[in-house]
Amino acid sequence: MAPVLLLWLAVSLSGTLAVDRGNFKTCDQSAFCKRQRALKPGESPYRALLETMELTNTRLTLQLINDNNKVHLLLELYRLQGNITRVKINELKPLKPRYEVPDVLIREPPTEPLSLLSQDENGVVLSLGAESQRVIVSARPFRLDIMEGRDVLMSLNSRGLLAFEHLRMRKDTFSYKVTSTVASVWDNIKRTAKEEEEKVEDGMWEETFKSHSDGKPNGPSAISLDFSLPGVEHVYGIPEHADTLRLKTTESISALQPGCVPVRAFQHSWKGTSLNLSPSFWDCLSQQYETPQTDVRWISESGIIDVFIMLGPTPKDIFSQYASLTGTQSFPPLSALAYHQCRWNYNDQEDVQTVDAGFDEHDIPYDFIWLDIEHTDGKRYFTWDPHKFATPKEMLQGLVDKKRKMVAIVDPHIKVDSNYKIHNEIRSRGYYIKNKDGGDYEGWCWPGSAGYPDFTRADMRAWWASMFAYDQYEGSMENLYTWNDMNEPSVFNGPEVTMHKDAMHGAWEHRDVHNLYGFYVQMATAEGLIQRSGGVERPFVLTRAFFAGSQRYGAVWTGDNAAEWDHLKISIPMCLSLGLVGISFCGADVGGFFKSPSTELLVRWYQTGAYQPFFRAHAHLDTPRREPWLFGPENTALIREVVRQRYTLLPYWYQQFYHAHQTGQPVMRPLWVEYPQDPATFALDDEFLIGRDLLVHPVTEEGARGVTAYLPGKDEVWFDVHTFQKHNGAQNLYIPVTMSSIPVFQRGGSIIPRKLRVRRSSTCMEHDPYTLYVALNPQRTAEGELYIDDGHTFNYEKKEFIHRSLSFAKNILSSANLAPEAQFSTRSWIERIVILGASKPSKVTLKTAGGQESQLEFEFDASMSVLTLRKPGMNAGVDWTVTLQ
Repeated sequence: MAPVLLLWLAVSLSGTLAVDRGNFKTCDQSAFCKRQRALKPGESPYRALLETMELTNTRLTLQLINDNNKVHLLLELYRLQGNITRVKINELKPLKPRYEVPDVLIREPPTEPLSLLSQDENGVVLSLGAESQRVIVSARPFRLDIMEGRDVLMSLNSRGLLAFEHLRMRKDTFSYKVTSTVASVWDNIKRTAKEEEEKVEDGMWEETFKSHSDGKPNGPSAISLDFSLPGVEHVYGIPEHADTLRLKTTESISALQPGCVPVRAFQHSWKGTSLNLSPSFWDCLSQQYETPQTDVRWISESGIIDVFIMLGPTPKDIFSQYASLTGTQSFPPLSALAYHQCRWNYNDQEDVQTVDAGFDEHDIPYDFIWLDIEHTDGKRYFTWDPHKFATPKEMLQGLVDKKRKMVAIVDPHIKVDSNYKIHNEIRSRGYYIKNKDGGDYEGWCWPGSAGYPDFTRADMRAWWASMFAYDQYEGSMENLYTWNDMNEPSVFNGPEVTMHKDAMHGAWEHRDVHNLYGFYVQMATAEGLIQRSGGVERPFVLTRAFFAGSQRYGAVWTGDNAAEWDHLKISIPMCLSLGLVGISFCGADVGGFFKSPSTELLVRWYQTGAYQPFFRAHAHLDTPRREPWLFGPENTALIREVVRQRYTLLPYWYQQFYHAHQTGQPVMRPLWVEYPQDPATFALDDEFLIGRDLLVHPVTEEGARGVTAYLPGKDEVWFDVHTFQKHNGAQNLYIPVTMSSIPVFQRGGSIIPRKLRVRRSSTCMEHDPYTLYVALNPQRTAEGELYIDDGHTFNYEKKEFIHRSLSFAKNILSSANLAPEAQFSTRSWIERIVILGASKPSKVTLKTAGGQESQLEFEFDASMSVLTLRKPGMNAGVDWTVTLQ
């Protein structure tokens, strides 16, 4: 398999999911994007100065020159461990430092030696270590090609669209007299004087959008770089875009596409996959040459170019490589994978108690009930409404008694009120973001006039984390978790409903750090929840805004959707895109946040959401109440059934999140991740895999009487999990559906654990027994795993867990220890084994670790080839074998 490529461009972005598109700029309305898009391909002014090349054991450096304005850039090239190449481009001598993204990388990536293969006046060739992989740097014009053998995997600046707007001083803001103060930057001043002779375009020094003005004291600072990918037809990534999983071309679109995590994946029609991280806008063109080719382009308003190219070669290698840079998905408490009930807003403590009781009355399990902004004292976060939520600990204790939990919202806009402790402390410590004139920045949000803490400051984040201590956050308890909303940050009266770009975070403008803001809010909040327990308990934090690396701190959701069928459909590719960039803990508001769903749409949304990683129902303040028992007995039964399905599969979900935490592999994944050689999977985004063994095709069409699911793999077999019907792979299967139908298939050759005794919450099921579903494929051993820990602490890091390997081969089903160094005990046992695609045995023998043997009772359904072993009874944490004879 040829290498798969992942490209990460580490720059700040300005992406926001919005309801009213008119509040947000298009490329034509953004001066920097409009300037960059006006550049013509094939006219690159950049040339590599080969005589400046320096090659050390860790990196290559080389100067580039723009022949139009004589500005020098510095190119840095690194070969990183794990088959990753890093390319950085910055000004050689910037007027002042340009912003480089901090804190996203989990460490400085370790390097490996680069070696020079050849050099002449036209360029240099370097080895990337792996057999036949090399980098070619061409001098005139500058171009960088990554090769494998004779094949070009990826080219940088092949279309000549590299652009780097250097910082400069405006002609009327400085004196030409050299003083001691400016002597050290005299070269920059002379350069600036020359630049002022160039054409000054609108928006270079100041621009307006609606009534908002954006001053730019250092002038234009945008960057742009193009990439060409021969052999590539399918491109994915760049969450959070509300569209198909496969990214569309922008050649006929007036606005380029914004994104929040600059990662893109490329699916080679003939071999692998690759991923990529982008700036504020991106452009995508599909070129029809003799060999298909995709050209992409990244444009950002500021920062530097910092690209990570991950060469795979497999999709799973790509995920591991990306995780080695930005970290893996945090391991959530098991209860966070269960069902969440939310609304803006539950009115008071009595309302919470009534809703809680309603779930018990209607026999629907749930784990978390949520409180939105109205629970606070006048939108003052870390407080409770003194009348509606007068005794929060009493309310929380009532949930503890039922082994349930609560999430309360804590947003990062702080009410400007001299009687509000949080505001006073932030102001006295100087922690607020500043406006361009040096005063505290204030904007309008839910509390009215609000200040915005500067979460880019480590001391501010540490203080924020300390506010979650039980003696600081009055009324909080160990079963109260946190929701960070509006953390883009949202500013109702700001440009594009966010903060002014010239607001100041210390030395940096907001335009430099915008997409890191939500990342830092969630980081500080998660740290606060960890600290309050003395580092023992795992946190749960939901965020709306995120960036590369946000997976380390909790969950995200797709934002304020609406009760429309198209929004249900789009929730699937949106979460798939997030999984590709490491953010596995994703979901959408079940039922739609805005508007009111029909009963059919609501039921179908529950059926879809129950098979997505984050499973939460949510609704707007102005919508009718939407608890699952309010739509008649028939629909209540349908919703109850699918929520219970979620709870039975919690052992499998938990196991998948453990693997995501350990390896970076996505939990919810496109089919092409497991079947990269199958072109039929490349454009699919109405079905998906959970791990590698469950395939889900939700019903997302109104009035549907059937769906067509593609079952991949020519050597695969798939079993309908509801009927146990067996189907061959590599086919489009038409499935008739009713309102109770949720097409889900288990892969032949897999073993999936479930807990069938569904109780009112996941914690109530902790010690319940397991049922193992063994789906056979005659061509391979059936394999699975069972992972068990305490479900909520970090003790798994101390090797306190059970991790078992389950396998079925030659009529023997066995459980073996995958972690002999780990120590943990469980009261759970195996109460049933269901084998799909089996033959009828004459007898079944169980042998435990102590050598004891016993005969097991069994039932065999010859019509479906299903063998059920009743009450084997062995502990889930010990070795055993079951032999079919």
